[in-house]
Amino acid sequence: MKIIAGLGNPGREYVKTRHNTGFEVIDILSEEYHFPAQTRDGKSLVAKGYIEGEKVLLMKPQTYMNLSGEAIREQVDFYKADPETDVIVICDDIDQPLGQIRVRPKGSAGGHNGLKNIILNLGTDGFTRIRVGVGAKPSPDYDLADYVLGHPTGEDRELLDSSEKRAAEAVPVILTEGVEEAMNRFNTKCGRRKSGQ
Repeated sequence: MKIIAGLGNPGREYVKTRHNTGFEVIDILSEEYHFPAQTRDGKSLVAKGYIEGEKVLLMKPQTYMNLSGEAIREQVDFYKADPETDVIVICDDIDQPLGQIRVRPKGSAGGHNGLKNIILNLGTDGFTRIRVGVGAKPSPDYDLADYVLGHPTGEDRELLDSSEKRAAEAVPVILTEGVEEAMNRFNTKCGRRKSGQ
């Protein structure tokens, strides 16, 4: 079983925020591959199905972002999955330009609290991740929480929608052709560094 976890926060007020890009990508995959409706399982909303012949669990942790690792660990333990070969995590990234995605086979949390908690709970940073660029804060004194929990509009929303679709397209490539091929295909320079630029 491959576990694909999109990170975000539960609650209607967080829908379409920058921080919920992982949830949005899970919804795109769910629709594209005709997964059943997501149901509650422990600390997550989950749905099982197939992507290009691979048996997959799509999941949205319901723990809030900073405790995402607890929910992922729960599913990893249940399915006896190997975090380094069976887990793909999708999240937002303020260090990537808006509209760009970056596929990586492993790495540090890079200041992302969701990834930090996943590394803590899985005991490894060797899981595949797809980071969706949301751009940097408009100014250094702008509150980070306000920024990532904000709702982009206009061209910013269009760019984020486009990168979420590309992130979803990267998943079947990772599953069928490997992380390196997905990196070659999707880690291209595009997008804007800051929202509103």
